[in-house]
Parts: sequence; structure tokens; C-alpha cells
Amino acid sequence: MNTIRRIAITPGEPAGIGPDIVLEIAARERSAELVVIADPAMLHDRARQLGLSIDLAPYDRYQAGQAARPGQLKIVSVPMHLPVRPGKLNPANAAYVLETLRRAVDGCLRGEFDALVTGPVQKSVINDAGIAFTGHTEYLAERTGGFPVMMLATEDLRVALATTHLPLAEVSQAITRSRLRRVIRVLDHDLRKRFGIEHPRIKVCGLNPHAGEHGHLGREEIEVITPVLQELRARGIDLVGPLPADTLFTPANLRDADAALAMFHDQGLPVLKYAGFGRAVNVTLGLPIVRTSVDHGTALDLAGSGRADAGSLEAALGLAIRLCEHRVTPAAPATGG
Repeated sequence: MNTIRRIAITPGEPAGIGPDIVLEIAARERSAELVVIADPAMLHDRARQLGLSIDLAPYDRYQAGQAARPGQLKIVSVPMHLPVRPGKLNPANAAYVLETLRRAVDGCLRGEFDALVTGPVQKSVINDAGIAFTGHTEYLAERTGGFPVMMLATEDLRVALATTHLPLAEVSQAITRSRLRRVIRVLDHDLRKRFGIEHPRIKVCGLNPHAGEHGHLGREEIEVITPVLQELRARGIDLVGPLPADTLFTPANLRDADAALAMFHDQGLPVLKYAGFGRAVNVTLGLPIVRTSVDHGTALDLAGSGRADAGSLEAALGLAIRLCEHRVTPAAPATGG
């Protein structure tokens, strides 16, 4: 008998397009039960603005999962602090956004939900509310105790990051041997166990232009990256690099790569978003739960207009359901400096 997977969905920032695209994906029949954790009044208001019909059925954790019918979502009610206007941020609702995440993550950790799919959040308004928040990835690390690795993926390309949401001036000092070792181990482990790639090949960017030009443009490749790659190759991980980013991200080099590892956010993600924006998925590796997300932001200017594209959320939902079939124990942390 087939198991009906239960997927938790958080729409994210209520003033953005997250509610819009969640309502859009409800139009199709699904093989999984979709449980949205949000303010139902806000979703009904947005559905009226978009001219959509939606049935928000109360979620019952004690019932067996039921495949979603067209036009229906299960709802876990979390009230907002103040009503929302599409496109208008309000720091008063920042705590609401984090409460939806908390409930979703706790449900995943209990085994109540099989996966979490997140809509886009507005980091700035959460910080404006006096709550320190750098992103979903870092929040999930704190809540789950995992060692998260951020990876964006399309059908043709996977790009993971050695660091995530850091100012560029702080990237070099963040790339230590210990961190890079752990990132690569998590990436290799999850490519094998979650994505079913038996012998993944990972191509690794250098940090500096021309991968440091033999130390003339920086020494991170010599002192940090190359020693870690040599060590992990000896342990059986298929690693190529460090390569200059402008060399790695060419069709010939990507052809035989199962994933690319970029050293920082804006080294790797512009390439992937150019190649697959609107159909890419943000996957958090290294966690005890399955979590996917959209590849875009809140798009405040599109909220409530009916012009938001739900393609990335569709892809995130589809990948989350597939990854549920490969639920595994996260990679053991590497030690050492």
C-alpha cells in the first residue's frame, strides 16, 4: 500500500508572493497531503484578490494522510498580529512568520510531516522587528542541530555553497579547513543517500580569481582548499579542483559533474539562476529533515496581482516528495581544524 506523504508548507512573508503561489499550486491534484501553516483569513483574502477558489480544511494530525484534491489545502492556523496588505511590509508580522516556521520544523522533527517546503521570507523586515535572522538555512541549523549546506538545483545543475549569507568581506575567514571538510562530506553524503547518485563527482571552485594564480592572487587555495580536497580524495570522495569559477561553470566542465561547490553565495548562484530561474529549487542538505524552497524572493511588487509564477514552488514540492523516499541519517560531522 502506498504511503501518502504529508508535506508542510510555509508561505513565508505574507505581504509577498508566497501566499499567491501556495494558492496557485492548490489547483492541481497531488499524490501527497499538503498542509499549509498560515493565517487562514489571510489566505482567503488573497484568494479573493486573485479570483481563486480555495477550501481550507482543518488539519488533523491523527488522521491518515489524504492526497490533496484540486482546490483544497489542509490548514494549521497561525494568526497574524495585524492584517496584511500585499506589497506592504509590516515588522509587526515578523513573529508570525517565524512561528509558522517553528511549527513546521517541530512537526518535521516529530515525524508528523515528511518534508517542509518554504516560501520566501523578507529577512530585512524580520530584523527590523528586532529579531536577528539571516535566513532559513541558518534558522534550520539552530532548530534542528544539523550542519546545513545550501544547494540550489535544477534538472541539469546542482550548485552547493561553502558559505551562505555573509558579507563578502567575511567570506575568506569563514572558509576554514574544518568548515570546508564538513561541507564536502555533507554534500557527498546527501548526493549519495538522498539523490541516489552512487559515485558523485563534485567540482570545487577556488575562492580567488584564477583560483589564486599559484598564490599571486590569494593563498586560500594553497593553504585551505587544496589540502582539504587532497585529504578527502584519499578517503574516496571524487573531487575536482580547485578550479577558477569562470572555468568550472562552462558546459564542458559541468557535463560530468554531479554538483559544483562554490565558495560563496554570489560566486555560484548567479550562474544557476541564469540557467534555471523559476524552476530551480533550494535544498538544505545536512539536516535530519527534508527541506526544499523556492529560488526567488518575496517579489513584493507582484503580490496580489495574479502575475506571480509558481514554477519554482511546483519544483520544490515535487523534489520534496521525491526526497522523502530517501530519508536518511545526516552525515556525521567531521572534526579537526
